Amino acid sequence: MKALILNSGMGTRMGVLTSEQPKCMTEVSNHETILSRQLNTLSQVGIDDVIITTGYYDGVLVNYVQSLELPLNITFVKNEKYDSTNYIYSIYCARDYLDDDIILMHGDMVFENSVLNDVVASNASCMAVSSSVALPEKDFKAVLKDGRIKEIGIEFFSEAVAAQPLYKINKADWKVWLDRITDYIESGEENKQKCYAENAFNEVSKECIITPLDVQNRLCNEVDTTEDLAVVSSRLHEIENRTVYMCFSTDMLHGGHISIIRKAQKLGKLIIGVMSDEAVASYKRYPLIPYEDRKAMFSSIAGVWKVVKQDSLSYKTNIEKYQPDYVVHGDDWQCGFQKPVRDEVVSELAVYGGRLVEFPYSSEQKYKDLEARTKTELSMPHVRRGRLKRSMELQGLITAMEAHDGLTGLIVENTIVHDKGEAHQFDAMWVSSLCDSTAKGKPDIELVDMTSRFRTIEDLMEVTTKPIIFDGDTGGRREHFTYTVRSLERLGVSMVIIEDKTGLKKNSLFGTEVEQTQDSIENFSAKIRAGKAAQQTKEFMICARIESLILEKGLDDALNRARAYVEAGADAIMIHSRKKEPDEIFEFIDQFRSVDKSTFLVVVPTSFNTVTEEEFKDRGVNVVIYANQLMRATVPAIQKAAETVLINHRAKECDDFLMPFSEIIRLIPEEV
Repeated sequence: MKALILNSGMGTRMGVLTSEQPKCMTEVSNHETILSRQLNTLSQVGIDDVIITTGYYDGVLVNYVQSLELPLNITFVKNEKYDSTNYIYSIYCARDYLDDDIILMHGDMVFENSVLNDVVASNASCMAVSSSVALPEKDFKAVLKDGRIKEIGIEFFSEAVAAQPLYKINKADWKVWLDRITDYIESGEENKQKCYAENAFNEVSKECIITPLDVQNRLCNEVDTTEDLAVVSSRLHEIENRTVYMCFSTDMLHGGHISIIRKAQKLGKLIIGVMSDEAVASYKRYPLIPYEDRKAMFSSIAGVWKVVKQDSLSYKTNIEKYQPDYVVHGDDWQCGFQKPVRDEVVSELAVYGGRLVEFPYSSEQKYKDLEARTKTELSMPHVRRGRLKRSMELQGLITAMEAHDGLTGLIVENTIVHDKGEAHQFDAMWVSSLCDSTAKGKPDIELVDMTSRFRTIEDLMEVTTKPIIFDGDTGGRREHFTYTVRSLERLGVSMVIIEDKTGLKKNSLFGTEVEQTQDSIENFSAKIRAGKAAQQTKEFMICARIESLILEKGLDDALNRARAYVEAGADAIMIHSRKKEPDEIFEFIDQFRSVDKSTFLVVVPTSFNTVTEEEFKDRGVNVVIYANQLMRATVPAIQKAAETVLINHRAKECDDFLMPFSEIIRLIPEEV
């Protein structure tokens, strides 16, 4: 695509401003002339080849353009008859250079960047028109019929709209128009050298198909007089002070991001909202790079005016605060779970007349590959291990779902529920001794050795990225526990939970129905201290699980143990109960939090399952573990399938409620 700028005219209506230079060199702001603005805008949209016709003060114009040192291939074509012909003759002079799609504009055109963007992006040949502007008396108007332009001229008023000489003309259409221009000039008739080029177009408009591109109230005007100049300069000042808002959650910039940023910058002064770590983690994956570093990354981009924090998926707070003229986003949120967020943006902008601008979303494979590599980085032990603590510090409360093999791990990893523009997902995985044993068909009495349980962790690590909390049962002998801590750290586990019981393990849900022995405070505290001394990293955490309420030893015993375990170095306390009512759990939390505001609190609401996560968070709980729901969902489903086959002596009835294996396979990453 090439651009043709017509600059052969004398601009006599501009008075003294054109006494020593062409009109296109008139300043429209403190730092731009009409021509420098045109050329810079063309360069920004990727047009490299520009043909400029000259005439009046030809040498001054050429020297000026060369002084701009723009990255453009510029060809100058002089109209030797500039003082006795119109621009139709200038086009004729330049005809040998116009063998491509053409952006055609008069040299006194001033337009905002978004107008040229739309003109260039048009698939059809088009001309800038405005349905919002009153029909001018002496300037161009376009007569429209059946969605196309039938005639262009100053004399038309019926079925017409205001028009400006800014065109994109596809090569085939341009050939038709240029051939008729050539016929005009080579006819030798003087009046055909002094008329508008549009006169020639009007004769071939059935073959040269040009459509109207409605710029509405956006700036797109010729500067014919000093009055025009004043209006245009004022509009440019207003445009240059417009603000544009965009929001990013990414921690890895690529070409697609830079491209949309550059487009947004053309609309005004760009404010970039960077989502907080908590906001990103709430709907996406945990960010590899923390907020402050991501903020610095965007601040370093040339032309970004301001970088601010956005604390949630909602734009409302920042729109109200900054009242941007434009909000820019990719068009990918026009449907799907982010549509409510988009609808809210549109509603907030409507309050004061702001506008949403959407560009095509970049979905190239190379960007998907970058995201895949990011997920690989998140799965690395040294990256995964510290994310649980950071998530609790950021979010206040996180949720963990039980996973006992690679497939259930993928379900925990990828299950997301969208509601009102928000995304809800699990923050971590719980590797339960009970479910690990059950999956192997063995009783939950620490019969499955650590080597086998470590294999479950490795299976999860291979296909997921979320942090892992490990059920360490009693922790075993003190010497064994120190080995377990180091092994879990190496694997990338974030937390181990050990319970203060001794002897042969019996599941806590049995309570006092079976004989269970609670360890002494001294012995269990010593085990915690040994584990903390053995760990090699600051991120790894040891959580002490208190069985006092399970064993009906009372609240005071539970609180005494909690204080002692924290003093021994426990990073977190898990309080457990098998009662359906949460009263004793709430009482423990309230009393513990009255003296300890910082130690993490963990609950496993298997029995007291009516309490919501929001209630737990309000009371000061940091981790809610759903300890066995996936295992309990599995058994009835597979039992039903087996019974259905036996009853019907075939698989047809069974298949009616089973997931197709092709969908299950889609859960499994191809690279595994």
